[in-house]
Amino acid sequence: MNMQNLMAQAQKVQRELEKVTKEIEESTFEGQSGAIKITMKGNMVVNKVEVIDTNALSDKELLEDMVMVAMNDALNKIAKVKEEKLGKYTGGLGGLF
Repeated sequence: MNMQNLMAQAQKVQRELEKVTKEIEESTFEGQSGAIKITMKGNMVVNKVEVIDTNALSDKELLEDMVMVAMNDALNKIAKVKEEKLGKYTGGLGGLF
C-alpha cells in the first residue's frame, strides 16, 4: 500500500469518526433513579431534570442521591454508546476519543 492510499484511508476514517461523534453528541440520553429522571445530550449537557414522584421532595438527602444516580446512569449510557460506536475506530485507545 502506498503512502497516498494510506493517507486517503486515514482521512476517510477521520471523517467517519467526526460524523459518529457528532451523532452521539446530538443524541439524547436519559438516566433515572427512583423519582428522578435526567435528560442530557451526548455532549454531556443536561437538558432536563424531572421529578417523577413528588413524595421524594420531602427527603433532601434521598433526593440528592437520586439526582446523582440518575446523572451517573445517563453518563454511563453515553459512555457505552461511545464505546460501541467509536470502539471499532479507536481500537483500544481508551478515553482518547
